Amino acid sequence: MKKADFISNIALVPLDFILLMTAAFSAYYLRFSEIVSGFRPVFYEMPVSDFFQLVVRVSFFAVLIFALSGFYTMHDKKLARELPKIITGVSTVVIFLILSIFWQRELFSSRFIIILSWALAIVYLFLARILVILVRNLFFKKGYGLAKIIILGEKSTREPLVEVYAKKAILGFKVVAEFETLEELLNTPEILQEIKNKKIDILFQTDSNISKDKALDILTYCQENHMVLRYAANLFQAQNINIDLNSIAGLPIVEIQGTPLDGWRRVAKRTFDFVIALFLIILLLPLFITLAIIIRATSAGPAFVKLKRVGKKGRAFDMYKFRSMIKDAQAMKTEIMNLNERNDGPLFKVKNDPRITKIGKWLRRTSLDELPQLFNVLKGEMSLVGPRPHEPEEVSHYERGYKKLLTIKPGMTGMAQVSGRSNLLFTEEAKLDIFYIENWSMFLDLIILLKTPKAMLKGEQS
Repeated sequence: MKKADFISNIALVPLDFILLMTAAFSAYYLRFSEIVSGFRPVFYEMPVSDFFQLVVRVSFFAVLIFALSGFYTMHDKKLARELPKIITGVSTVVIFLILSIFWQRELFSSRFIIILSWALAIVYLFLARILVILVRNLFFKKGYGLAKIIILGEKSTREPLVEVYAKKAILGFKVVAEFETLEELLNTPEILQEIKNKKIDILFQTDSNISKDKALDILTYCQENHMVLRYAANLFQAQNINIDLNSIAGLPIVEIQGTPLDGWRRVAKRTFDFVIALFLIILLLPLFITLAIIIRATSAGPAFVKLKRVGKKGRAFDMYKFRSMIKDAQAMKTEIMNLNERNDGPLFKVKNDPRITKIGKWLRRTSLDELPQLFNVLKGEMSLVGPRPHEPEEVSHYERGYKKLLTIKPGMTGMAQVSGRSNLLFTEEAKLDIFYIENWSMFLDLIILLKTPKAMLKGEQS
């Protein structure tokens, strides 16, 4: 998904609301104008204040119906597809309005205003989409907002795509490099630096008949470096009705994003996280203060600590926790590294860690030490639900494929925590977290959140 598509779809929400209001009031004032009232007398006049309240409610409802109908999905806008969608969406809202009038006759009585509002809303919304697309395309032509793309494949399959993207900036892509193979790309330091700095958005494989091993290497590389993968479909994939296909330069194209948590879903999850985190911080403030006093009173050092963790797309951040160890415990880690009980992956764990304080053992057993992570959620560094956040050193030892865990924000809780917590092997924990990334839904988040208190009450160490 290009950033330009995301911005244009976000902009359409308030724009649609304003235009629906405009369409309704255009119809209202036209109905009571001398031109119309001269040949169609007014028998019932609705005060502007009452009409305004009704229109606001209907417009909010309409935007909700539009969202459910896929008006704001994060895909490239095609005008040919937008008009039927607009007609269907606006007509659905009008049908609901007519049914409401049927059950509550005093709600509204002017059929003229309803019919004219319906027609004007369709015109206004369609014109708005034309304007948004024209503005977006203008920015693309000026070189702004283009998604940067690397093309892999034989010269004969690359050239048509490179030519199309060069001539048609309105497609929203800019080819920054082209190679025959992934190995050739990996031997180009300047491009590797661009990828490391998150300046490349998409890797495009144009050879439709490469071997499975090479295809897996490319997919893994894209997952590890948080790039979208596009590839030319072979004959079987092009006939598979369950694959969302596009066509560029005569090639059927498949796109792999890696997680459904994008576009409006990402906005919904972030909004949910922010609201719930803020509510819990206010609700648990007395507990925060009490625990901070107990920690300070029972051992030397601050009540809170900041621990380095790796978040979305490999960005490091400071994760907040209640201090459960003695002061400067991190400096002692190398001294007790030989006591590490985890030999199944990059994680470090000691069952009877000598650095943990008495109150710290209780905090960890109940997971109360993790409550300050609500502030990380508020800041947008973490989510309520997501993969377990790992240390930079642990991430540096990730095996092939595990960097997909960095596709989304880490969470305070997750599938691993509610499905066995720390008793899981690292590989099992990673599989659960990757399953969550690939199958995210708000319903799945709610299930995990509901299971979390039970997991905390079990008293297993995190």
